[in-house]
Amino acid sequence: MKSWYQRNKNQWWALPGFLPLFFLPLAAWCNTFTILDDGRTVLYYLPHALFMALMLIFDWAALPGIALAIFVRYFPGYGLTYTLNAIMLMVVPLALCWFGYRVFVWRRYRVIFGSLSLTFSRCMWLVLIYSSTFLVWYQLAVFLGFLDGYYSLNGAEPLNIRTLINFQSLMVGTLSGMPLCYFIIRAIRNPSFCRIFWWRLKKQFHPHVHLPEILTWFFLTGVLMALMISKPGPSSTIFNTSYTFTLLLPLMLWAAMRFGYLFITTVWGISLIVLCRYFGNYVPAGEDFALQLAITSSCWMVFSFTIALMAAMTTRQRTVFFHVRQLALIDPVFQLHNLRALTRDTSKYASSLLCFIRIPELEILGRNYGLLFRIHYKQHLGMYLRQSLRENENLYNLSGHDLVLRLNNSDGDEQRLNHLSEAIQQFRFLWDGMVFQPQTGISYCVALPPVNHLPLLLGELSTMAEFSLTTHRVEGLLDSQLHPLQEDMRKKVAMMNMLQEALEHDHFRLLVQPIQGVRGDTWYEVLLRMSGPGGKVISPEVFFPVACEFGLSSRLDFWVLEHSLAFIQCHKDRQRGIRLSVNLSPASVCHNGLVREVSRQLTRFDVEPWQLVLEVTETDELTNVEQARHNLSGLQALGCSVAIDDFGSGYASYARLKKMNADILKIDGSFVRNILTSSLDYQIVESICQLARVKRMKVVAEYIENEAICEAVKQMGVDYLQGYYIGHPEPIEKLFGHDKRAHCGVAEPV
Repeated sequence: MKSWYQRNKNQWWALPGFLPLFFLPLAAWCNTFTILDDGRTVLYYLPHALFMALMLIFDWAALPGIALAIFVRYFPGYGLTYTLNAIMLMVVPLALCWFGYRVFVWRRYRVIFGSLSLTFSRCMWLVLIYSSTFLVWYQLAVFLGFLDGYYSLNGAEPLNIRTLINFQSLMVGTLSGMPLCYFIIRAIRNPSFCRIFWWRLKKQFHPHVHLPEILTWFFLTGVLMALMISKPGPSSTIFNTSYTFTLLLPLMLWAAMRFGYLFITTVWGISLIVLCRYFGNYVPAGEDFALQLAITSSCWMVFSFTIALMAAMTTRQRTVFFHVRQLALIDPVFQLHNLRALTRDTSKYASSLLCFIRIPELEILGRNYGLLFRIHYKQHLGMYLRQSLRENENLYNLSGHDLVLRLNNSDGDEQRLNHLSEAIQQFRFLWDGMVFQPQTGISYCVALPPVNHLPLLLGELSTMAEFSLTTHRVEGLLDSQLHPLQEDMRKKVAMMNMLQEALEHDHFRLLVQPIQGVRGDTWYEVLLRMSGPGGKVISPEVFFPVACEFGLSSRLDFWVLEHSLAFIQCHKDRQRGIRLSVNLSPASVCHNGLVREVSRQLTRFDVEPWQLVLEVTETDELTNVEQARHNLSGLQALGCSVAIDDFGSGYASYARLKKMNADILKIDGSFVRNILTSSLDYQIVESICQLARVKRMKVVAEYIENEAICEAVKQMGVDYLQGYYIGHPEPIEKLFGHDKRAHCGVAEPV
């Protein structure tokens, strides 16, 4: 039976046919009339609002029920002819205006009241045009004799006060009563609409509205309403007159702007029915009664339009602002809350437990499988974690491969974090038929508002999460065992700031160390030092790892390259054969524009390519080996020499020597310094020299600290010698003595 009702309740013979029979007598009871100039004058007419509400809900299926309800109401007292005329009088304007409304609003024309775009269309077609059409059609029926002249809405003259009052009252009844009837019929048609209506009504309230404000509004409105509808007595004041009605407008606008469209239209519709019913208590009778009634009727109409439009606009504005604000708090790509939302929530709650989730493998997987992989992974992990979150807890997306959980700080947090860690470790992500389980590091801390240092705090949590990858447990920021790690991070940040300042103000010094050839030729390796506070010299072992970690190594390399070439240009007249060797970091070797930048600098300073040697160290930090090999080949094509530095240690090996395409091989000093005491080191150095000769590469032996080592490596066939026995590093300005041209900055292009 229930399913049958749900299928057929909107048929013309079901609810659309039954509801008008029940509600038309109630709507007629709410009507208000008075006698003016020997004719009946309408002050409030609700049936039009009822008919339009039925059309909005049931569309054309409501017409038969409306016609039947009119027939049942008028036939017993007025006969068949008058009843048929009344049906034509009511239905024809209704059908014409509904047709026009459907033509101009062809999508979502039956939605609930409050839409700003529909408010204008409904006011035009369902209120203004409908009332005008009905008035003209009614007067035509009276003129043709279908209705008694007593019921004429015009009177003797069409353009008089009575006509104005009737027209205004028709519009007031339709405008204020239509939303009220719509809500009631929707609730009967679908009882669950009551819950939806209540939810929407509360949602339209301004976020800062509280119960005392609502009670104050109801109290003031109730007092004014009571003053107006109470019967005037000997002690009546101006507040018992229509003057009090004008005081209602500020109160209603207050509610329209603060409480929303659904609230004010419902309350205003009920209030207007009551005010019109007791109009005689505040509209003074007398010779100018008609004029007073016309003024009051115009106030009803103007107030109704003003309240409806103001409520629709402010509610729409508040809704748009809410959506824009929500969009500002959500990452548009990942559809997760962002850092701005985290900042808001940490300031909103008294105490928060921040849980930092680091997924480093996501970066590599994203490069192999695309950005969509990273997006879907974070989204699925977010949905998986939300099952374990409590009320007011949330997940936030950070750039890269990090996420943050904000949890409610409470007892047992450590145990809960361990459960969350286990849940994250068990998470499996299915992509393209493959299952992925990237390793995750987790750290946490307690944040108390105001959290003005959130970015710095997240940076420290990121370091702790990185450390968690090695300990395989959740790491707390306040753990005393981790204080050295945090202090090390602070030192790195301070060194990074010092590096940036040094790059901007040229707070670096260049040193050179000679590389002497066994055949008499000499070239120099350029070494970099940084000037610290108080003139302190900082070695590259201190600042260069930080530069590599924070992406500043390429800027350092290009700074050294630029100033080295400027030095060659400055002394090319005296030392035309000078040759300098510049070290390149792994980031620079893999840089796409390396060859182009070197070529540009050589042209800028008018330096021959053979005067520049570029030293590279093959390490596991070379992120793009193919690009590195391409760059080295490009440098050799320019005419520069390429040297492999520190060969024999770390990443460089005999297997890699087979694939190397370089001009010079520099043997790591850890083998050279012990060749006189270690037969193993002696054999290693000798074998490297033999392989280099096969590859037709020049060999440089580092760490030549005495004459004995020097003679030993010469016997092995080494081509160049470098070390303290050959020469100590010295400032580049002293390379040619104290010449007045020795101090050369970056030269201008030639």
